[in-house]
Amino acid sequence: MQSWRQIYWNRTRKRLFDGLADIVKMSGADTPSRAPHTLFAFNTKDDLRMHATGCDGDIGGNSTVNLDLDLSSTHNARVNKPATAKFWGDMRLDVRPQYQGRVRGGYAAFRNKPRPSLFGDILDNIEFHEYLALRLRVAGDPITHNSYFVNLQTNGPITTDVWQHRLYFQKKNEWEDIFIPFRNFVRTNNGELSEIQLEMSDKLRSVGISLLGGNSGVSGQYELNIDTIRIVNEEDAVSDLEPASDKEKDQTWDDLKI
Repeated sequence: MQSWRQIYWNRTRKRLFDGLADIVKMSGADTPSRAPHTLFAFNTKDDLRMHATGCDGDIGGNSTVNLDLDLSSTHNARVNKPATAKFWGDMRLDVRPQYQGRVRGGYAAFRNKPRPSLFGDILDNIEFHEYLALRLRVAGDPITHNSYFVNLQTNGPITTDVWQHRLYFQKKNEWEDIFIPFRNFVRTNNGELSEIQLEMSDKLRSVGISLLGGNSGVSGQYELNIDTIRIVNEEDAVSDLEPASDKEKDQTWDDLKI
């Protein structure tokens, strides 16, 4: 396991070497790459350490949130990985008595942590890609399935802006690839849709997923598996997942043993 100091210097070294390589190769004169690019993988403990979680339970609510490795061969066989991330917990709308009327319940989320280096925070350039691609598997109580959102933070001038899009699942208890055009994300601030919609910056600071039960009056046990988050273009916005097995289709919440 790497320490944060090692991670910091590894990022700095990579950014320095990448910059020198671009100078030597004169990469600025090349046609920008449109190839699919993985922003985040969720297959090891080190991968998960790069992400932070939060929920209303942190400020007086009763919801819970976890981001763990799921080692279930039944869950992960279809993506051909030994492990994926499992974002799970209990979505509750009520809050502790002493916080009644002071805080709002009903949310849980995760996002990548800031990635500092000697040359500033690492940002992801999405200028030459059209879609955010997420490989996900939704489970848990079915009522929670329509309350997930993707959240993007950029290097824009208003640091509290979050660009958001709802996740629309076509399946339950099965892996699927979801492709969201960046042009379809909307600007929010402090949890509310902004009246003024600006063009989103093409430099991503963070990517995350939230469950907003409070917005839709939804409570229950939730679970979402995550394999990868990538950026792609139209020609690559096609799923290459194999059909689900009957065993995977038959999985229910009671089988998950949370």
